[in-house]
Amino acid sequence: MAASSILSVSLCLLILCQGSLAQMMFGGQSPWHASRTFSGPRGCRFDRLQALNPTQRMQFEAGVTEYYEWNNEMMQCSGVSASRHILEPRGLLLPHYNNAPSLMYIAQGRGFIGTVFPGCPETFQSFQQQSEQEPEQEQFPMGGESWRQQRTRDEHQKVHRFKQGDIIALPAGVTYWCYNDGDVAMVSVQVYDASNTANQLVPWERRFFLAGRHQRPQRMYQYETEQQTLEQGQLRGNSIFTGFDTQMLAEALGVNIELARQLQSQNDPRGEMVFVKQGLQMLMPTRSQEMQQQEFEESMPGLQQYGEGMWGPYNTTNGLDEMFCTMKIRSNIDRPSQADYFNQRGSRVAIVNSQKLPIMNIVQMSAARVVLQKNMMITPYWHMNCHSLMYVTGGQGRVQVVNHRGQTVFDGQMRQGQILLIPQNFAVLKRASPNQMFHWVSFNTNHNAMISQMVGKNSVFRAMPLQVLMHSYRLSMEQARVLKFRRQHEMTILGPMFQMRSTE
Repeated sequence: MAASSILSVSLCLLILCQGSLAQMMFGGQSPWHASRTFSGPRGCRFDRLQALNPTQRMQFEAGVTEYYEWNNEMMQCSGVSASRHILEPRGLLLPHYNNAPSLMYIAQGRGFIGTVFPGCPETFQSFQQQSEQEPEQEQFPMGGESWRQQRTRDEHQKVHRFKQGDIIALPAGVTYWCYNDGDVAMVSVQVYDASNTANQLVPWERRFFLAGRHQRPQRMYQYETEQQTLEQGQLRGNSIFTGFDTQMLAEALGVNIELARQLQSQNDPRGEMVFVKQGLQMLMPTRSQEMQQQEFEESMPGLQQYGEGMWGPYNTTNGLDEMFCTMKIRSNIDRPSQADYFNQRGSRVAIVNSQKLPIMNIVQMSAARVVLQKNMMITPYWHMNCHSLMYVTGGQGRVQVVNHRGQTVFDGQMRQGQILLIPQNFAVLKRASPNQMFHWVSFNTNHNAMISQMVGKNSVFRAMPLQVLMHSYRLSMEQARVLKFRRQHEMTILGPMFQMRSTE
């Protein structure tokens, strides 16, 4: 009896510990909870929404960054901001970090992104045999002494390959860099959530660069004022090393004064994106190895969420640290095979949240990719637990947004490159134009965004008794049945229908 009791208690403790670990690492937080603070003034009412185009741009040696109007009232009220990056082939976006978590969508091209998570090991390592004539070490003078460096070895944290359609999650304060190894410009859209509690600095996005120098932003439209341009420019600055005393910096890094000055980028006019003329050389798996790993992950989706290592989902040797360090940061939402909703005409919806990509629990954001064929619609809905920023990736369509008073706060055509902020709980209706497809990406301010649909198999009408519908809208029993069951075989994506008779 005693042994049996001890065994039962041990099993219970084991189950509780494993449950707590899984809850802590992989989505135990309730979708009803969001790690956000109210950022805007209390008078924010979102009475009039606008589809925004980029208003400012910064030109660098190897690319361009375009900014959407960050001081727009609806953007400030939501705490969300957005920018678009165009990185030329062999272009390197210099290492930097942000005060706010963000999601990056790769709209075009391919490349690499490197992230630096403090405390994680440099798991990419290379060793090269030396010839007998080659000296084993080189010495560099520093302050009358010398320090040694092996020149045949490099090691760094994991580098991730990305391609068109990838969503990349970037936590606040994590250093990252990007490189375009393709033949066409890499275009990415990045959305920041400055209202996340991970940001305690200022209620808007701010970048901290480890290299490069400030460039003055250029106005893209004549109606923008000089003051607006200067205000946006205040979000940019020089490398953080520039502000340190050169002598102290050299001593802290253990290098000579000349190298410290080089780190401060005092005479570097290239900006935040620079060309790597001979191409970036670093340790990476071959393309065939990556394809084999991708096929393995796709064949075992349960393992795909947690890590990208060649040795499986994660290495349990070091427990939580190892699990965190090998966590995936990207997921592709462009492939039709990844669609969560799909119809025979080719329209589809793909969602990436903390259930599919656990790092979303850290950034507290999620995303959805929607592709509508001509004249197709998305069921009217509202977001229950987040704001949503919509970025149009192609085509054209009509969008309507209605507030709590039943007032239309937006009704217009949207086209490629525009963004629209849709506030929490506002009702939305979207439809592709009769002669064009309509597709977009939605960036949501909750790790597991929830919507409530008004039409179709999963609608609020389907969940209500007929008598409630009858008395709410003064309908006959037949009319209530039509309202409840007309689209009963469709879910999320709605096909065009002929005009209904008024008696129905």
